[in-house]
Amino acid sequence: MKIKKISSEANVCSIMQNLGVDHPGIEIMARKAEVMLFYLRDLHVGAANILKQDALSVGADLAVPNGTITCQFKRVDALLIGTKKHIALLAKKEMAQPYGLKELAKELRKYLSFKDYPTKIMGIVNATDDSFYPGSRFQGAKAVEVIKDMIVQGADIIDIGGMSTRPGSEEVSEEEELARIKPLVDALQKENLKVELSIDTYRPKVARYALERGFSILNDITALENEENAKIAAEFGATVVLMHKKGNPKTMQQNPYYEDVVVEVSDFFAKRIERAQHYGINAIILDPGIGFGKRLEDNIALIENLSEFRKFGYEVLIGASRKSMIDMIIPTPVEERLPGTLVLHMRALQEGANIVRCHDVKEHKQAIEILQALKR
Repeated sequence: MKIKKISSEANVCSIMQNLGVDHPGIEIMARKAEVMLFYLRDLHVGAANILKQDALSVGADLAVPNGTITCQFKRVDALLIGTKKHIALLAKKEMAQPYGLKELAKELRKYLSFKDYPTKIMGIVNATDDSFYPGSRFQGAKAVEVIKDMIVQGADIIDIGGMSTRPGSEEVSEEEELARIKPLVDALQKENLKVELSIDTYRPKVARYALERGFSILNDITALENEENAKIAAEFGATVVLMHKKGNPKTMQQNPYYEDVVVEVSDFFAKRIERAQHYGINAIILDPGIGFGKRLEDNIALIENLSEFRKFGYEVLIGASRKSMIDMIIPTPVEERLPGTLVLHMRALQEGANIVRCHDVKEHKQAIEILQALKR
């Protein structure tokens, strides 16, 4: 007999299929192989003690502060630890418990049935002269040529913007933004491109112009702050990217602060999803807004916890391409940040994202193919 340790990242379903395990058995045992961790904030001490005992009874556990069992505190934070199977059993138990545990059970259940989406690459093309990475600035015939190259290289979506929203950037008028994207949008309308087109704007006139001419995605960094954009997106049946940011591009990096950035972004998404649905928008992509009013530690926390946002049932986009968080970790000019970008984006895909918004399509396509091969 021989034995070997298998990586915790291994595809256990694939291993069991190769062993010849029957399908119902694979489903049951796969739930036992996935360990889940939940940080529970501000629990009533009574709820914590009940949850601790119920967790132990199903094979899970709850880490609580010293003094919880004697009710030394009125409210506590805790760490819930268990496999997917454990959490499912525990959620069922808590549906009959007091102190807010029924509501907790409902939330836990949202994490048990994530919808799988295919991995996609969104290529960036900026019809501007001031975006933070010069390598993304293209106009006219050159822009069309670049877009065609990106499609050949593996882009599934092309995202076109007419105004820089980098930290510290100045707004241009809506008319100027529209004038910048018009020639490119008109040129693309004449092409039969096998790719989705996304317009990166929060201006209604710009959004309408692009959506009227074949674009199918509205990438709104304000997450439908202007309700006119919601009406326009609904009118054209467009997919909407809801991005989180704090403040405006000019001032957003001036001492941003979060008590818990993941919780705050998650709460923001819940509200903006509700707004989108109110207007009849059901095709939604969530973008946590890396670098938009975030410190380095906030950006890292978001990438490490992207699976939190999958509970909403929508696609999750990550956009860290060549951004300054790389320079904060190791000083690097923007032209040399491709390696750091690839590491961040591959990690994001492992943690729950399925769309990467990037400047370098060819390199991302190769990295994603390698990552998927490793998973297989």
